[in-house]
Amino acid sequence: MVNDWKPLFDAVKGEEYSKKLHAFLDEEYRNYTIYPPRDLVYNAFNLTSPKDLKVVIIGQDPYHNPGQAMGLSFSVPKGMPLPPSLINIYKEIEGDMGVKMDFNNGDLTQWAKQGVLLLNAYLTVRENQPLSHRNEEYDSFIADTMRYIDTLDQPIVFLLWGSFAKKFTAFVKNPKHKVLSAVHPSPLSANRGGWFGKHNFSQCNAFLVRMGVSPIDWKI
Repeated sequence: MVNDWKPLFDAVKGEEYSKKLHAFLDEEYRNYTIYPPRDLVYNAFNLTSPKDLKVVIIGQDPYHNPGQAMGLSFSVPKGMPLPPSLINIYKEIEGDMGVKMDFNNGDLTQWAKQGVLLLNAYLTVRENQPLSHRNEEYDSFIADTMRYIDTLDQPIVFLLWGSFAKKFTAFVKNPKHKVLSAVHPSPLSANRGGWFGKHNFSQCNAFLVRMGVSPIDWKI
C-alpha cells in the first residue's frame, strides 16, 4: 500500500533532506545493526492506506533491542514479551473498552489493517542506542507527513501521548480531524496519573461513529 502514499513520497523525494536521509540510512545499515530491518522501515505506510486512514498514533523511535522493532509504533512481533508501554496501553484498553487483551501478543498489525497508522517520528534506530537516529531530516519528513495527512478529507483521530507526541497537535488544522491526548504510557509517566482512565480509545471510537465512520476494534 506504500504506492497509495505516492503523492506524499513524490512530494518529498526531491527535497534536500530526503536525499540526505537516504544517504544517512545507507551508511548506517552498512556499518551498524539498525532496527527495524530495512524492508520494514515503511511498514506503517505499507499496512495502512491514506484512503482507509482513521487514526494516527505517533511514537518517538523504534524499539532498539533485537527482534522487537517491526516498523509499527508500540508494536512487537507475536511471542515477543510486551514492552512496559504496550502493557499499559493494553491495560487502559481493557478498562476503557471492557475487553480482555492478549498479553502474549504485542503485534498491532490488525490495528494497522483497520486504518490505524502506527507511525514513529524517527523510523530507525541503532541497536541499544535509543534516539540515535534523531535528526533534522526525519523531523522534516514527519512534518511533511503530518501536513499531508491533514489534507485528507475523511475524519481522522490523532492519539498523541506524551510531550513529544503532543507537539504534533500544531499540524492538525482540518476541522474533520480530532486530537486526543494523554501522558505517555511508559510506567514512569503513566503511574503518575494522566494515562489510566483517560478513555482515549472509547472517545476515539465515539468520534468516528459520530462522523459516520466504523469504529476500531481495539481487541488484540
